[in-house]
Amino acid sequence: MAEHPAYPVGLRLANRRVVVVGGGQVAQRRLPALIAAGADIVLISPSATPSVDAMAEAGEIRWERRRYQDGDLADAWYALIATRDRESNDSASAEAERRRVWCVRADDAEAATAWTPATGRVDGVTVAVLTGNDPRRSAAVRDAVVDGLRDGSLVASRHRHHTPGVSLVGGGPGDPDLITVRGRRLLAEADVVIADRLGPRDLLDELAPHVEVIDAAKIPYGRFMAQEAINNALIEHAKAGKAVVRLKGGDPYVFGRGMEELQALAEAGIPCTVVPGISSSISVPGAAGIPVTHRGVAHEFTVVSGHVGPDDPRSLVDWASLAKLTGTLVILMGVDKIGLIAEALVRHGRPADTAVAVIQEGTTASQRRVDATLATVGETVRAQDVRPPAVIVIGDVVKVHRPAAE
Repeated sequence: MAEHPAYPVGLRLANRRVVVVGGGQVAQRRLPALIAAGADIVLISPSATPSVDAMAEAGEIRWERRRYQDGDLADAWYALIATRDRESNDSASAEAERRRVWCVRADDAEAATAWTPATGRVDGVTVAVLTGNDPRRSAAVRDAVVDGLRDGSLVASRHRHHTPGVSLVGGGPGDPDLITVRGRRLLAEADVVIADRLGPRDLLDELAPHVEVIDAAKIPYGRFMAQEAINNALIEHAKAGKAVVRLKGGDPYVFGRGMEELQALAEAGIPCTVVPGISSSISVPGAAGIPVTHRGVAHEFTVVSGHVGPDDPRSLVDWASLAKLTGTLVILMGVDKIGLIAEALVRHGRPADTAVAVIQEGTTASQRRVDATLATVGETVRAQDVRPPAVIVIGDVVKVHRPAAE
């Protein structure tokens, strides 16, 4: 038998009799999967671990508190033999052979008629791996496959039960490794990806050839505003039965207009999933060595959009109140307005020598940090030719240095 590989098969055990002989650690590990499979489980053992006892108390299994007896496997579809008594194991195994019951033995795999694979489950997929008598390798292969399916590095697109709809996915600050596991998995399953220029562009190269990638900045707007055109594209592709991912930089709800898109989809009756992303407001300063809070330095941080200046009537920011805060101020989309913003903060009472750091292309290979003060940041940004995207950090945390490596 050892010369031939095991034949893999998935057993459908719902409402079918399964007998487990032995209530120790092996049973404790194997019973949850049998319970999840809906099996009618009978445990035969004079004793059991507290966890197995709890399963019996909850009514998930029936426990007969005695030793194995010949005839216990009658009408069974599957048996797990896991006692410390070799004689009992041999007897139960022999009965399983006579009754043609598939039988797993914890003490002697070669004497069994079935083997338990290393299994893992992710997103409706069960991964089962058999490598003969090398359980550690089975577990390692299982983990590699499950991890790949989880993070999207192993692409396995759905071909049945395809669910159309839209996923608003926060791609993080730029480094492709900083997208969430769920976001990466949804990208791997997408038919259409509508991407912002600030999304993690490197991930687009990993998509399957059939995936349509649409640059949101190049959608023909016609008589519509840009956001309206994007909304319409999401609705159009979803109604065509496609799985659509709207890939955004950072987090969809942090100056990402994610709620506007969600509302438009809801009005059109399109199902939508929102996948949070790592916001650049925290991650980019962190990547540049700046904590947005630090004990004894800053007990709060405020994130502000700088896409309109302090004197613009469209601004919703109370700059006078912000100037009075002692914590950290993080400004997004404010490179071209930082001179005006700094002047407003100084005018309303923030010291002119307050430290400022501007981090361009944070978390990417092109990241660079430029330091200044409120008094000098406007001119420094112009002189250093700092360009968007950039995150601006204002406050004493800019002067907190990480310890030098030993």
